[in-house]
Amino acid sequence: MTIQTTKIDAHWNYFLSIEADLDRLSRFIEFDEHNYSCFSLEIVRLLIAAAAEADVVCKQICQSINPASAADNIHQYRDEIMPTYPVMSRFEVLAPRYGLHLKPWDNWNRPRGVPLWWTAYNKIKHQRHVEYPRANLKNVLNAVAGLFVACLYLYKDKAELGELIPSPSILRPSEEQFNGTTYGGFEFGINYQLENH
Repeated sequence: MTIQTTKIDAHWNYFLSIEADLDRLSRFIEFDEHNYSCFSLEIVRLLIAAAAEADVVCKQICQSINPASAADNIHQYRDEIMPTYPVMSRFEVLAPRYGLHLKPWDNWNRPRGVPLWWTAYNKIKHQRHVEYPRANLKNVLNAVAGLFVACLYLYKDKAELGELIPSPSILRPSEEQFNGTTYGGFEFGINYQLENH
């Protein structure tokens, strides 16, 4: 008997490694809204890794929409992605283990809107000496959730078919974005609903 496997691009695997680091962080900081302002060196590292990867993934989404795309900043990403994938800005990510609901791309619903975690990432990247407190739990949770959602849209066909495995360990889609599961030979994959119903 031959078991078929599918090769997942490095972006999904990199997201999973960042999420695994986020899971380890939960042993030291309780993922709770009361701790959202907690900041640390490890959160800086995770926030920069997640947001930098989200930058790369968004650029690739733009190129998948328009191969001639030259988008290279958050405003251009929004302007190119939102007409094709308007649901992305409303995508709700759950962390059921902690009772958290995150909408990492929600600010894309506003004209010229930029996710708060993205602003934090840029401030920390360029002015860490004064912006260090922005490397907080709220921003890192939303940055990793934002990367999760961006990866789903980059691998849209596989995501909708339940072929993005393994599934994340902490983050899940809300009921609106959940479309069942598919058994992939070794484990179940989540079928994501990425378009309007």
